[in-house]
Parts: sequence; structure tokens; C-alpha cells
Amino acid sequence: MTDKTLRILVADKQHFQRLKIEKMLNQLGYFRIAPVQSFDEIETLTRFLNKPFGLLIINSALVAATDIDLDEYCRDNPLIHHALIYDSQEVELPSLPEPMPAAIQINLSGAPESSSLRGFMEIIDPYPQRQSLKVLPWLRELSQGRVS
Repeated sequence: MTDKTLRILVADKQHFQRLKIEKMLNQLGYFRIAPVQSFDEIETLTRFLNKPFGLLIINSALVAATDIDLDEYCRDNPLIHHALIYDSQEVELPSLPEPMPAAIQINLSGAPESSSLRGFMEIIDPYPQRQSLKVLPWLRELSQGRVS
């Protein structure tokens, strides 16, 4: 069960890459996705909308020519809850402590693949534990036509 209200921001200069990531997210059940192609668009959406994004998936190349510290920006922006940064120069996949921190940020060395994206989404949007259904005896009898 995915959180259908999770708002996701996908930022990459390349239209094909944004589309590919959006398609992978759609296959995982996420549909509230805003694709953008520049860091200015990210700032505009997070500054003026005042609606938080559950996840920012961003190519670090968007800020490569600037002096913006993308890790710090994502940590300090209250409207970005989690971040997945790819094509980053520093590749640090942190071990996840127990209990999990409120916000998770991961850097990938390349564009996210379906399996890595699925794993990341399972971390930030875990499936609720299923409770087994109890079958009531009278309901079982009713379904078998034994009720008088």
C-alpha cells in the first residue's frame, strides 16, 4: 500500500531521465509527481507553494556550476522531507540506524534504477504490517449455507 498523497519532485535537465524516473514511480504506485528541469524551479516550488514534498529526486548536475551545497539545502529545507541525490561525486550510502531518522537522504553514483528506487521507497514509505483476518464462525457457516 503506497501513500497516494506523497508529493514527489523529480529534477533533472534531461527530459528523458525525468520521464524514466516518473514511469518507475508510477509502476510503484506513486502518481503525484512534479518534474522540473532546473534548480530555480525547485526553489520556486518549495518557496511559494508552502506545500511540502515527501521526496526530492535530483541530479546533482543541476547545481554543479553553482556554489549550492545540495546536501545542506535538502537538510535545511522544511518543505523537502526526503532526498535522493544521484550522479553525485560523493557516494555515501549510510547505514540506517534504528530507529530510523525523520528524514533520509541518500546519494547515488548514477541515475536510479528500478530496484534501487523501489528499495528507497520501501524505506521512506513502508508497507503497513498486515494483520491477519479473523474468520468468525457464524460468518463461515453463513458462507457455507448452514445458517438456519
